[in-house]
Amino acid sequence: MERREPHDPGEPAYPADVDDAPPDPRSGLAIVAAQRRKVRDSDVDDRLLFGVWGVAWLVGYAAQWWTATTSPTRTATGQGGLVFAAVAVAALVVTLVHVARATHGVAGTSKQVGMMYGWAWTIGFVGQGLLVAGVVGAGGNPEVIAIVANGAACLVVGLLYMAGGALWQQLSLYLIGAWMIATAAAASLVTMPTGYLVMALAGGGGMLVAAVLAALHRRRA
Repeated sequence: MERREPHDPGEPAYPADVDDAPPDPRSGLAIVAAQRRKVRDSDVDDRLLFGVWGVAWLVGYAAQWWTATTSPTRTATGQGGLVFAAVAVAALVVTLVHVARATHGVAGTSKQVGMMYGWAWTIGFVGQGLLVAGVVGAGGNPEVIAIVANGAACLVVGLLYMAGGALWQQLSLYLIGAWMIATAAAASLVTMPTGYLVMALAGGGGMLVAAVLAALHRRRA
């Protein structure tokens, strides 16, 4: 018969195979919740993207509309263009940094893919600039130039956002790009400076509404 050592009163009377005991259900739920938060936090944050671009479009295009109302050509002045350029560049930097961090190490992407996507932005805007230069050289009036410059820029940005959304399987990026293109198309069908107002309210305001809806959806989730 196996000899058993007497129990030490100073030690807890737990069985030797305590590690085989079933885990606490509350601990398991906490682990699952932590993993969900980790996955959620690593995703592209649609609240941030809609919010950043909503503010950029609302402020930038409102400034262009305000200066255009006092311009004899009914197009934005240099001051309005500078305001829009500043907020658009800031929103673009925030977006690219956030997407790069959120999609770092995502399966199916590579450094080469990211580099090619980054060059697409440069090539797209060089092409947009040459297109506008061609319209200016052809003798286009200021209103036509403004419509072409604005529409072509939004088309480049919108398509690249949709491509990025498809590449990284991020629906928020895809939706932002689609909304940019739809708004720019609508703004091109009205006269200036009303087109700037459409971009500010429908574009910027619509994105801010989308940011609020995204925040409410995440809170419910």
